[in-house]
Amino acid sequence: MNRPVLVVVAVVLVAIGVLATSSLFIVDQTEQALVLQLGQPKRVIRRPGLWVKRPFIENVIFYDKRVLDFEPPPEEVIASDQKRLVVDSYTRYRITNPLQFYQTVGTEEGVRGRLAAIVSGSLRRVLGNVTLSDVLSEKRAAIMHHIRDEVAAEAKGFGINVVDVRLRRADLPPENSEAIYARMQSERQQQAAQYRAEGAEAAQTVRANADRERTVILADAQRDAQRLRGEGDAQSIKIYADAFDQDKSFFAFYRSMEAYRDAFDGRTTSFVLSPQGDFFRFFGNWQGNPAPANPPQPAADANSARPPARPPAAGAARHAP
Repeated sequence: MNRPVLVVVAVVLVAIGVLATSSLFIVDQTEQALVLQLGQPKRVIRRPGLWVKRPFIENVIFYDKRVLDFEPPPEEVIASDQKRLVVDSYTRYRITNPLQFYQTVGTEEGVRGRLAAIVSGSLRRVLGNVTLSDVLSEKRAAIMHHIRDEVAAEAKGFGINVVDVRLRRADLPPENSEAIYARMQSERQQQAAQYRAEGAEAAQTVRANADRERTVILADAQRDAQRLRGEGDAQSIKIYADAFDQDKSFFAFYRSMEAYRDAFDGRTTSFVLSPQGDFFRFFGNWQGNPAPANPPQPAADANSARPPARPPAAGAARHAP
């Protein structure tokens, strides 16, 4: 083969490759295709595989069949109780009609702009009819379903099916949050003061009841003690009386001994009494008989009774014969 033939073959192969590239396309399992002829829609391909189109005059636009996410910017809405809320939401949708989708919005960026307006309007309408407490309670699921139904009904004309609309967060604006936190703190402080006052009142009541019961218990105890002490004293007196009746002299002697022990227990005890008094009657003898007024004196010795002789004077001793 000469060189011109090789050139022709190469040109033919290149032409076939270009023709095949422009006439064949592959639809993935996660995609769906819309075939356009000079800008006019011709057919929708939903099944995956290798497909053929007219080269140079037909082009293909691919759309995702999976669930797509759209997160609009946070919206500030006013609830029915005039509370401002900053709502952060997200939307999930699926392209169900590629032809209608292409004719209305064209691309995913276009549908996101339309969905942002729809979701914002639905949030304002629905949340404007409920209170903040409803948004934060178990009614939140019903509120989100209501918003989803409204958005799905309005977005149906775009060839999409809105699967879900969720409220990720529903917060108060920063200035409102600070005011509410301050009010909550004040309310908690008031409740704490009330609880402390009630606790102090209950404690005072408990102390008063305890003091009253203590007084009653002490009074009863003192009464019982006085009664028992009186009974004991009565029994003691009766025992002493019975003992005194059995032997009066011994009882008098025993009581006097006890009196001596109690009277002379100190180291510096002094008495100014007559020895012949009744208190010292047992000092003489154990019978308690009084001592004689003039006790007999022992007889004096004759020698001891004679007065001593005077010593002779010195002069007399010298002149004696």
